Amino acid sequence: MTSWLRVLLPRLLNRAKGTRLDLRLLVGANDPLTRLPGPNAFDNTLEQAARQADAKREKLAVLLVNIDNFKSINSKFGGRAGDHVLRLVAKRLRPLVQPFMAARLEGDGFALLITGNAQSDDAAALAAQVLSEIRLPIGVVRGQTVKLTCAVGVAMYPDCGPVESMIPRARVAMANAKAAGGDRYSFFDPSMTQGSADQIELLRDLRRAVELKQLELHYQPKIHAPTGEITGAEALLRWKHPTRGLIGPGSFIPLAERSGLIIPIGHWIIDEASRQLRAWRDQGIRMRVAINLSAQQLRQSDLPEYIAAALRAGQVNPELLTCEVTETSAMADVDAAARILRKLHAMGIQISIDDFGTGHSSLAYLRSLPVDELKIDRSFVLDLETNEDARKVARAVVNLAKALDRKVVAEGVETEGQNRILREFGCDQLQGYLFAKPMSANALALWATEDVGPRTMNFRDSIFKDTSPLSVVPRPAGN
Repeated sequence: MTSWLRVLLPRLLNRAKGTRLDLRLLVGANDPLTRLPGPNAFDNTLEQAARQADAKREKLAVLLVNIDNFKSINSKFGGRAGDHVLRLVAKRLRPLVQPFMAARLEGDGFALLITGNAQSDDAAALAAQVLSEIRLPIGVVRGQTVKLTCAVGVAMYPDCGPVESMIPRARVAMANAKAAGGDRYSFFDPSMTQGSADQIELLRDLRRAVELKQLELHYQPKIHAPTGEITGAEALLRWKHPTRGLIGPGSFIPLAERSGLIIPIGHWIIDEASRQLRAWRDQGIRMRVAINLSAQQLRQSDLPEYIAAALRAGQVNPELLTCEVTETSAMADVDAAARILRKLHAMGIQISIDDFGTGHSSLAYLRSLPVDELKIDRSFVLDLETNEDARKVARAVVNLAKALDRKVVAEGVETEGQNRILREFGCDQLQGYLFAKPMSANALALWATEDVGPRTMNFRDSIFKDTSPLSVVPRPAGN
């Protein structure tokens, strides 16, 4: 054994106490450029970790990391700069996991392993950390810096199959994240490799849906709880398929998220909502509209600029737009979400946390986000009349919102009993089939102007007040 190895090995073994992995497998197997374990060492470590997980009935998580557009760095700055970037990426990844749980597989591909009964939430948190670390600027040559992004694929053991399939399936998930534009993570899903003929056909049709103008926005009114007046609407996506008829988002949004189509579809929603706001304004209707943002959109650094441009094109006041994000999406990468939401809020756009009560947000994080309203998840509203726990949760959300000076909205209101309870709790706004199902923009305008609607209800007077169009929507503030 060489002298440096006699000194180094005891230190390595000491740092890895508690992992119970045989580190002798890793000796002499380091990647010469990054000094991380190489692919063979990682394979051996993964196999041994899987055996221990089987014995304890625990789970593991494998993350594959691939730098987006890495070839452009070599092309622009040369191979030396590329090697420098890889060394720095390795330096950033190494401390995110236990010793020897990070490896370089090949080229610009890296692997991370989480042991100790890792759950999907742990893997998602680590993936978000990886994305944040990679985004930090890296100096290359002559004082120039580059900003990197990466794609991360996640496979869970044993959920995704035998240990030998972990890396291939994480690779499939990584390819899915890269196909969606990079700078995101994706969990392996069997449909990525075992899509039925029907799903393949549906995906093919979905790719053309925007181009063929088959997507539509339907609008469900929001009700001011104290007065019962309509104050605005939520825009809900529908797909008018030529042979399948009208398809709800639950049937195709997961497919859009896995395939990366959620980004262009999200752009279409922003453009269409802005166009409709302008069209209503021209009809004398000052309607506030809420749109939903996906988790992938929250990782798009140029999202605020895109929304600002759409509002400027329609000369729409940003105060008429609300952006709804689910609690889970906001918590997936809190720092990234906070940056995006702060920029949107600075423009005058309202921010709403949807499905509140189903995620794992802490009060500290909630206070750090520029949130104007919380939406009680419909699962709690559904059981209000029969379940005391549901009533406690709903009441707690209302009290929390009031304490933080936020408005609270309840969705999924379907019965007069639910309506009465939520009003008693002090909800600010209500939404659901009890008042109206989602309808076309023309139908909502007809209800507002001609009082032709599903039931007799008043629209708030402010909806018909003149609006001074903004010729220039403020550009998002910097980080």
